[in-house]
Amino acid sequence: MSGPSQPKTVDEDWSDERVKTFLALQPVDETNPDYHVLSKAYQYMVAFDFARFVTFFVEEGRDINATDLEGKTILDLVSQHGNSAAYAESLIKAGAQKSS
Repeated sequence: MSGPSQPKTVDEDWSDERVKTFLALQPVDETNPDYHVLSKAYQYMVAFDFARFVTFFVEEGRDINATDLEGKTILDLVSQHGNSAAYAESLIKAGAQKSS
């Protein structure tokens, strides 16, 4: 499986407010809202901003181990990608686990 389809923007600084806007995203299907925002943040943020997002996410009391429709966690997804070590590290520090 390949990584996110859209390239991450690496040449601009994201404010805390911009990072936090991802917390309000809503899925268009039955996907768990917590999994949805984590996956969108992973797709669109560089690792540094993703780590900040995970902190805000956890502070809101959201579920870092929420699953997609197939029962996979965000750490399952991130772990499939070759250049995702910094993302996985942020998730693990926040208590994320793989589903299996």
